[in-house]
Amino acid sequence: MSNSIFQVPVAINEPVLNYAPGSPERKSLQAALKEMRSEVIDVPMYIGGKAVHTEKKGELRPPHDHKHLLGKYSIGDASHIKQAIDAALAARKEWAEMEWEQRLSIFLKAADLLAGPYRAKINGATMLAQSKNAYQAEIDAACEMIDFLRFNVQYAREIYTAQPISSKGVYNRVEQRPLEGFVFALTPFNFTAISGNLPTSVAMMGNTVVWKPAFTQIYSARVLMEVFMEAGMPAGVINLVYVPGSVAGDVILSHPDFAGIHFTGSTGVFQDIWKTIGSNIHKYKSYPRIVGETGGKDFILAHPSANPAEVITALSRGAFEYQGQKCSAASRAYIPASMWSTVKEGLVNDLKSMKMGPTEDFSNFINAVIDEKAFDKITSYITEAKKNSNVEIIAGGNFDKSTGYFIEPTIIHTKDPNYVTMCEELFGPVLTIYVYEDAKFEETCELVDRTGVYALTGSIISKDRYAIQLATKKLVHAAGNFYINDKCTGAVVGQQPFGGGRASGTNDKAGSLINLLRWVSPRTIKETFVPATDYRYPFLDKE
Repeated sequence: MSNSIFQVPVAINEPVLNYAPGSPERKSLQAALKEMRSEVIDVPMYIGGKAVHTEKKGELRPPHDHKHLLGKYSIGDASHIKQAIDAALAARKEWAEMEWEQRLSIFLKAADLLAGPYRAKINGATMLAQSKNAYQAEIDAACEMIDFLRFNVQYAREIYTAQPISSKGVYNRVEQRPLEGFVFALTPFNFTAISGNLPTSVAMMGNTVVWKPAFTQIYSARVLMEVFMEAGMPAGVINLVYVPGSVAGDVILSHPDFAGIHFTGSTGVFQDIWKTIGSNIHKYKSYPRIVGETGGKDFILAHPSANPAEVITALSRGAFEYQGQKCSAASRAYIPASMWSTVKEGLVNDLKSMKMGPTEDFSNFINAVIDEKAFDKITSYITEAKKNSNVEIIAGGNFDKSTGYFIEPTIIHTKDPNYVTMCEELFGPVLTIYVYEDAKFEETCELVDRTGVYALTGSIISKDRYAIQLATKKLVHAAGNFYINDKCTGAVVGQQPFGGGRASGTNDKAGSLINLLRWVSPRTIKETFVPATDYRYPFLDKE
């Protein structure tokens, strides 16, 4: 056994490759895409380190080309959830007792595998299965996942080495214990890195995990699982299952060893999970950790002093990158009347230049939304807006699902700041704009704060520092990630820990030390060197 106090490699953000024509990364990615499109794969669940196949299959198809079959996956049932829980509990003791530097080495290796031999594969899988263009896939699937792994390793060491002071004659220390039981990771379709981070940040701290990704993310999730296994993840530490959410919830949330949930998804689902945990609280051996990020209705607020070109670009990128399928995407904007005509013209011109189509064509900026359910929901709002005489669609508004689930980037102008698309999360390429009177900037800050139930991201664009200060104070609870003179998307691990309050989540900041603290339970040990031998204190002595 080593007595060394180990350092870990200093975490540095993974450089984002640009995939310019003729670049090596572009050629590598195009080759990976070609190969993956040429085969139909059979994706198993992974329980206790073993591939598990079932006779019931689901289909994996690109959202932008839903007639093409990428593969099939095995659909599990309650018995597979029970098997996954049993596997996690069986692996728990040995994993928890592994020396932390050995445990963390696995994740450092996983990061290097993603940075090297698996980079094109994870990006290609994300492009095909989640219809994310090459650059967005690079930012998400490769770079952010690599950053999560490397920075979380660094944060974990900081947590383990942080120790209390000791008074004279006393030796105090703190152990960071893994939670007593297993953790459920329930992950979304839109960010491969988030899907990978939710189980790995938990496992990194010595916990074992049952991981259920969104069905539309399975194609990418299996690549991550391949990476984890090649990196040396022991059997049973992370168990990957494809089971309907209600089935998984029924088994997991009633199990006495349920120790926590790491969740990204809809507010409604998270609230239902919280209710179920509350009703089952008497069943658990310990109080479960409940961590969730649950969406947003994110804003860009422009001050009259702002540079219109900066406002236009922030809106175009913030609202329409990845079809607005980001929890952080700009979906409502507040523009001063004096700037409106310029901003309107610039936005319309930007949207005219945005090419839409499949991800395999690297010239396409806009791709498809994730599935038919999302398509139907988003387009229903557009259809209603077309019928409403009080709102105007100034750009876009068309959609077609015959080949893929394509929705044009759409901009709605409303005179009602409480119009439905200013308040409700659409999760698609729809931006609603409210134009305010220049003199009512402070009132508009208050309007932004009280509109809707979410508080994930937001931004202020202004050259006036007093206005920036005012907005920063007025909107203190309106966004967990607040941007000044930028779009409201693009959190970078180690730079802008991500999370929001109110109906946007528990604000446990993925990409920071704060999140890892949720997956350990401290134990304080006090050792006294020379214990007292008499109960009497000096104050009891006579004069």
